[in-house]
Amino acid sequence: MATAYLKTPLGVAQIEGDQHGISSVSVKDHMQIPNKDIPEELEDAIYQLEAYFSGSRKQFDLPLNPKGTDFQKKVWEELSQIPYGKSISYLDLSKKLGDPKAIRAVAAANGKNPLWIIVPCHRVIGSNGDLVGYAGGLERKKWLLNHESASKQQSLFPMEQTNWFL
Repeated sequence: MATAYLKTPLGVAQIEGDQHGISSVSVKDHMQIPNKDIPEELEDAIYQLEAYFSGSRKQFDLPLNPKGTDFQKKVWEELSQIPYGKSISYLDLSKKLGDPKAIRAVAAANGKNPLWIIVPCHRVIGSNGDLVGYAGGLERKKWLLNHESASKQQSLFPMEQTNWFL
């Protein structure tokens, strides 16, 4: 398993994968980027993540190989269908998966998403429009939704000043 690191506006992204695809992208708060070359099998992931954060990429085109149950993978696949700049409620996501009563199981699978940003679990919000649940923290979720907002002039959610690299 190869590992690469990328400094982002939200912390250091740790990307893991191999010839079968990207298996994990996570964000770390207080981490120095190791001084090493980017493995060939992760170069495209680094390139696409950099483009996303610069605002020039709205969709990822990478081979993915996350580890999870069949149900989790089904939820993650549905998450991948949420368009850039849009959001969906946990209830609506459950309905799309065919079982509105599975909302808690869907939320749990969403929280186990191993592919930060690439599988956009940050685009799932509460039925009342509130920001709820995000493994990376609600401030990161706000940042990501505002980053993807059609109008950069008017943020969807007010931001607090955060120093991710303290």
